[in-house]
Amino acid sequence: MTTSEGEQGGGAGAENAPGGGGAARPEERLEQAVRAAEQALIEFEIAVETFRVEVENFSRLHEQKLGPVYARLEELEAQILEAKAARSDDPEDRRRADEARSRLLPIPGVEELLNGWMDDGGLFPEATAMLTDQPVRPPQRVRPSEEARKLYRDLARKAHPDLAQEEAERARREEFITRVNAAYARGNEDELRELAAEWAAGPELKRVPSASEELYVRLEWLAQRKELLTLVARELEDGAIGSMLRLAPHDPDRLLEEIAGQLRAEVVEREAELAALLV
Repeated sequence: MTTSEGEQGGGAGAENAPGGGGAARPEERLEQAVRAAEQALIEFEIAVETFRVEVENFSRLHEQKLGPVYARLEELEAQILEAKAARSDDPEDRRRADEARSRLLPIPGVEELLNGWMDDGGLFPEATAMLTDQPVRPPQRVRPSEEARKLYRDLARKAHPDLAQEEAERARREEFITRVNAAYARGNEDELRELAAEWAAGPELKRVPSASEELYVRLEWLAQRKELLTLVARELEDGAIGSMLRLAPHDPDRLLEEIAGQLRAEVVEREAELAALLV
């Protein structure tokens, strides 16, 4: 997830004036450095956002496939500890069993705290399902297609807020990129195409040349922004889901199947242990 290409941005034309005969403006090389740093940062942000969506999708799939198995293992662990406590009548065994059981119980007041039924978008799907006696549908698995990735990258490069030179234009770009990110997270190609058409029809603001002091400030801001993104990328990569995803970036389904097989074998072992204690 590196962006060294943009940082090596050229200086070949910096030594010559536009007419080809005289010295370059003092700000010209600095402007080239700023443009190169802007493009490098945009590419880096695209890479980080793409990986974030992949991590979220893999996390959702991980929960769908492995969540029930983990829950079964936790329940078996509580039952085994309870069976051991019943046999030994040891206060320490009872304490451990009670702790294991308490971890499985719902936290009182959570529904009230989170309002439990709706947000500003309306009823949660789970609430609707309960009220209409319909089964709760699992979260939809989303994995953006190659076309969606291409559309997203093109839009991010064209409409990125860091390319704005005025606050009004930055605000417009930030609002637009928020919609682009949401459409990409849903893997919605049609919506991304509509956004591309909308951007193409929108106003094109001229780039205003900056003074040397402003260019230096801009470079400093870009460096700070890249440092922040590096921390975000590291957190994503070092997290549990990101680390798992990096083990099999091209075939995460196979990795989940392998883990599920290991967990199912552990469930069988724990069930046998519980059965022996209950004899």
